[in-house]
Amino acid sequence: MKALNWIVICLSLGMMGSVLSPTTYADSTAARTAGNQPALDQALELVKRGEFEKALPLLRSLGDQGNAQAQDVLGYMYGSAHGVAADFGQAIFWYRKAAEQGVADAQFNIGLAYANGQGISKDDKQAFLWFRKAAMQGEMRAQYNLGIFYAEGVGVPKSAVDAVNWYRKAAELGYPAAQFILGTMFDKGEGVPQDAEQAVTWYRKSALQGYPQAQFNLGESYYAGSGLPKDKEQAIVWFRKAAENGDARAQYNLGELYRTGNNIGRDTAQAIGWFQKAANQGFARAQYKLGLMYDSGDGVPKNPDQAATWYRKAAEQGDPDARRKLGVL
Repeated sequence: MKALNWIVICLSLGMMGSVLSPTTYADSTAARTAGNQPALDQALELVKRGEFEKALPLLRSLGDQGNAQAQDVLGYMYGSAHGVAADFGQAIFWYRKAAEQGVADAQFNIGLAYANGQGISKDDKQAFLWFRKAAMQGEMRAQYNLGIFYAEGVGVPKSAVDAVNWYRKAAELGYPAAQFILGTMFDKGEGVPQDAEQAVTWYRKSALQGYPQAQFNLGESYYAGSGLPKDKEQAIVWFRKAAENGDARAQYNLGELYRTGNNIGRDTAQAIGWFQKAANQGFARAQYKLGLMYDSGDGVPKNPDQAATWYRKAAEQGDPDARRKLGVL
């Protein structure tokens, strides 16, 4: 095993509103709340309790009166089908009203809509502009997405230095995905001087929040002694945390450690269990190792058909060892 040399970059661009929660609105002090405050408080309390249908007429009335926070909540409800049928057009309508009044959460969601092409034509430059408006107000998800836009050259010229700048802002506010990706930038020396100790610092911050990719990278850092003293036991601790949180690479690593008995004690049942979890996620090396164990009868009854099945799955993803094995079965 060696330290990770690639990262998976993804925008938080699922169904509009999916990264939000009712407490975002109920506890917000940033959104403008012009209008009937008692009615707004009542509506937000209903939202907090999940009683969206009861909140809807109150919020509509307040939104029509220009209450920005009510407009933001209406955008969320239409975007995530809470209390109403999902309607991205309506979600955009209400989010835009709130965004134009300066509500950072709504600006972020308008950015998501443009980036995803949900309820509106996809437009990376508009997505960038709205993310920037939200980011300038300290919206950490928008800051993180700006980092990705700069890192990938989406809607703006590619710039690792600018990417690091925005990742750092979000990371310092505690956003775990930003902490993880900032760690990878230090690990690889992209946009900053390469610094394994700084990489570990940010991996740890993210890992302690339960972010599985950071837990895996922290395990790799311990295993390789990169940025901190080598410690195989701590590596296994963090691999296990990542594996239990669904990281396929960590599941594979645990399987391999149990298969070989390296620093953990050989346990073929555990090896097969972890390989199976990773293989079910499409991890090619785990599929190959399962094939190998069925092929040799290591910890399981020998089964050439099962071996061939797993070799084939791995080979379809280009695993060279699996392809060679299929040639001799």
